[in-house]
Amino acid sequence: MLTAELPFLALLLAHLAVAIFVPPFLFGIIAKVKALVAGRKGPPLIQSYRNIAKLLKKQIVLSMTTTWAFLAGPIALVVTGLGISMVIPMGGTESPFGFSGDMIFVAYLLGMSRFMSVLASLDTGNSFEGLGAARDATWSALAEPALFLGMGAIAFFSGHTSLGPAFFAVGSTWGNASGPFILVLAGWSIVFLVENSRIPFDDPAGHLELAMVHEVMLLDHSGPLRAFAIYGASLKLLVTGTLLVRICLPIKSVWWLDWPAYFGGLALLALFIGLLESVLARMRLIRVPQLLVAAILACTFGFLLLFLEPK
Repeated sequence: MLTAELPFLALLLAHLAVAIFVPPFLFGIIAKVKALVAGRKGPPLIQSYRNIAKLLKKQIVLSMTTTWAFLAGPIALVVTGLGISMVIPMGGTESPFGFSGDMIFVAYLLGMSRFMSVLASLDTGNSFEGLGAARDATWSALAEPALFLGMGAIAFFSGHTSLGPAFFAVGSTWGNASGPFILVLAGWSIVFLVENSRIPFDDPAGHLELAMVHEVMLLDHSGPLRAFAIYGASLKLLVTGTLLVRICLPIKSVWWLDWPAYFGGLALLALFIGLLESVLARMRLIRVPQLLVAAILACTFGFLLLFLEPK
């Protein structure tokens, strides 16, 4: 019995370790790349860990208008991210708690984290936070169809509704349907940027409340609540980035090859974000829905090409 439980325990500990310790490091890579491109030394790679630790030591300041929803928002962001990390395959073909239909479960957990963040922002009564929450909810409503259509394409191609075997089938036979999956990858890349409020949709370094989206939703969060919000955002970056990495990562079911390849894919993704934010400016708000519609169309055509392809 003990021998049978060891693989599951090892997998569970590996996923927990990655979900707990790796996410802030991705923020560090992005900040470092942006600084190097700008000709500066930049902060150390572990600066995000220091910022979170500093915030955890501070006191929470609460407005008289806030309720339990304000406290639940950042906590829900962390809990949903950890939940997704337990069902999404990272450096192997399996996840600790993967099950048939878990790809729909992941999509709904992402929606729940968004809903709780918006609810926490609206609970403050701050007009700027309400503006950011409205934009966030609108973009999410346009991003979710692309996410579901991409998952539908993967499920149809692999014959599985569980992310583990589905990604294994896609990664190992990617060349058989490279055209449709390039379209899905393009659509999901746009979804990834909007879900994590990155350029060209939002500027994480912006300081003008009228133009910010994610950061303006955290104006009233302080101390540990802000630490949870920042950590939850980094965790969301990890799990959504894992979807992109795993759709094109060939897995050989050898852990000492798969896990380094997974970490290398995440590092390349963080490098890409840093370079992208160094050369692009934020898009005008009226152009954002057009790009999201393009993501929906890309995933739709990818799904249709797979569906109509003769067997």
